[in-house]
Amino acid sequence: MTSLQKILFIEDDPDIQMVAQLALEAVGGYTVQICSSGAEALATAEQFAPDLILLDVMMPGMDGPTTLKELQKRPALANTPVIFMTARVQRHEVEQYLALGAIDVISKPFDPMTLSSQVAAIWAKANGTRSR
Repeated sequence: MTSLQKILFIEDDPDIQMVAQLALEAVGGYTVQICSSGAEALATAEQFAPDLILLDVMMPGMDGPTTLKELQKRPALANTPVIFMTARVQRHEVEQYLALGAIDVISKPFDPMTLSSQVAAIWAKANGTRSR
């Protein structure tokens, strides 16, 4: 199992992009590539080769679930774990995201100080290891 180093963050809101990137890079020590849309993610994801994808659910154009389906069609990304980030976290909604293939859901608004440890804990749980 590889360690978690590279995160692809797909989010259309520039403020959330900035806060999450700062939280993940400064606090978590991860390398973060930001994409502002599903289409941009499809254009750059394979080249970046992320260990994990953080994916916003509600985006204009191609939404998160559609983006996930498109990413899963690509052999290089088919097994890359995905965590949805959304304000829509009622139980039936979370179950839908997991049914689509996400390994977990992080609710928005998130706490920038705990985001990287949340991501690390989800990664560890998904990979059957302890978080760092």
